[in-house]
Amino acid sequence: MKHEIELEPSRLQRDLLPRIVGLLRREAETGGVLTEVTLAEKLQVSRTPVRAALARLAERGVIARRPRQGIVLTGVEDDEIDGLAAPEPSDIDRLFLAIARDRMARRLPAEVSEADLMRRYDVTRSLLLRVLAKMSEVALVERKPGHGWHFLSSSEDPEARAESYRYRRIIEPAALLEPGFRLDPGWAAEMRRRHETMMATPWREDLSIALFEMNADFHAGLAAASGNRYLELAVQQQNRLRRFANYAWAFGVERVVVSCREHLEILDRLESGERDIAALLMRRHLDIARDLPRLDS
Repeated sequence: MKHEIELEPSRLQRDLLPRIVGLLRREAETGGVLTEVTLAEKLQVSRTPVRAALARLAERGVIARRPRQGIVLTGVEDDEIDGLAAPEPSDIDRLFLAIARDRMARRLPAEVSEADLMRRYDVTRSLLLRVLAKMSEVALVERKPGHGWHFLSSSEDPEARAESYRYRRIIEPAALLEPGFRLDPGWAAEMRRRHETMMATPWREDLSIALFEMNADFHAGLAAASGNRYLELAVQQQNRLRRFANYAWAFGVERVVVSCREHLEILDRLESGERDIAALLMRRHLDIARDLPRLDS
């Protein structure tokens, strides 16, 4: 006897669910009729993912097929369908990471269209726009006048990477020695917790984004503690410029643990008032990261 295995919906099917519900709600208000074919046309996708998404909605009791009425909502309460099909955070992170890697490898041009990106990564416009919005928030892309998107400058080539490290090697240790340096105990405790959680979490490729953001917060937080607004702005700018390179993580969990421990050692020294030693450790940390094939600090 054969047993069917229920497969998890693809990211495209999952992203289509709330869009289908939204279309059905609008058509119910206007008295229109929606079918599998018209839904595929309106959503600009093939009928196959629409059919799979409709089957999932029918299983949940959200929709029904009725003669002369087409596909309709069954009158379920909003809280029964809210969040039903929102793409998982990992879907967004995986697409973000794929775009970052392709841009770093120059497989994507400086200017791209949404249609090209949707075809390249086989994703819906809804998911793509979520990722582009996230990239825009951290100054990696900007929308062009009219249509399309433009990737902003970053430390993509080896010369720019080397210059970035030389610059950071000058300013980041110096920030720890500023006369107005004040370490916020609450920030230090939260940063320690985040690093320990990262080291304890089984490594997945899509964690590289969270890893970089934690590292960026660490370096930016120490610059802010310096009390020198110009040093703080300089480190913030460097974080923006190196995002793409750091998102393309290639060193596995071993380097994750080493980097986290280096950060925690710097924190230990700062909390003990040993700022001179912390500055030396920061310089060593940057030198080690500089000598790796790609940025990871």
